[in-house]
Amino acid sequence: MHAALYVSKTGLAAQDKQLTTISNNLANVGTVGFKRDRAVFEDLMYQVQRQPGAQTTQDTELPSGLQLGTGVRVVATQKQFTEGSLQVTEQPLDVAIDGRGFLQILMPDGTLAYTRNGQLQINGEGQLVNNEGMLIEPAINIPEGTNHVTISTDGIVSAFRDGEVEPQQIGDILLVDFINPTGLQAIGGNLFRETVASGNPQQGAPGENGMGRLLQGTLENSNVDIVEEMVNMITTQRAYEMNSKVVSAADQMLQYITQTL
Repeated sequence: MHAALYVSKTGLAAQDKQLTTISNNLANVGTVGFKRDRAVFEDLMYQVQRQPGAQTTQDTELPSGLQLGTGVRVVATQKQFTEGSLQVTEQPLDVAIDGRGFLQILMPDGTLAYTRNGQLQINGEGQLVNNEGMLIEPAINIPEGTNHVTISTDGIVSAFRDGEVEPQQIGDILLVDFINPTGLQAIGGNLFRETVASGNPQQGAPGENGMGRLLQGTLENSNVDIVEEMVNMITTQRAYEMNSKVVSAADQMLQYITQTL
């Protein structure tokens, strides 16, 4: 069979994965704290028929050689941790991280996950939880009779109770950061898990040691750029069409050979 068939087949498969990545980005354009993915391509192995630098005579060498590529593949999808735009919601339990850092979420199995989604809520026991009802870490309990909660830029949570003038400090929201956030494993639900590639989590107070500040009544929007994704979708579609044209051209060449010889 013609080698171009197999090369273009890898191109079709790679562009299909690229389109899947783009569609996931566009689907999450309204997801709070979502970070867009970027497909990373690499060329496959080469068939070296004439080695570059091989001697053609005693005193001359090949300047370039003859190398035939075998196609392409998607080697990774890289999370882009640029900050999304900030949206003021005026909701007291909405928190945005202005800068680096992640909130810590206690999973049902006792492990920790990490998120940029600061849509916090209160469960039936007065504890701060995420949208799935999982506790933030360290745990914060809102006492009964609280009519207002404030969250400072450095993570101090205070409650104003009925009949009291002075606020009561009820806890601190701590952030963690990673040397390589792109190495985190996305597990859905706006959550990430630590991996060997991400490095160990470094915990600290908001606004200190490079950590971002907390902004109460604000949320971080998805960092997906709709125009950029639409342009990427068009280029992906055209690349897919060109690879399919190669399949068609190789098929016509084979058809010509079978009908002529």
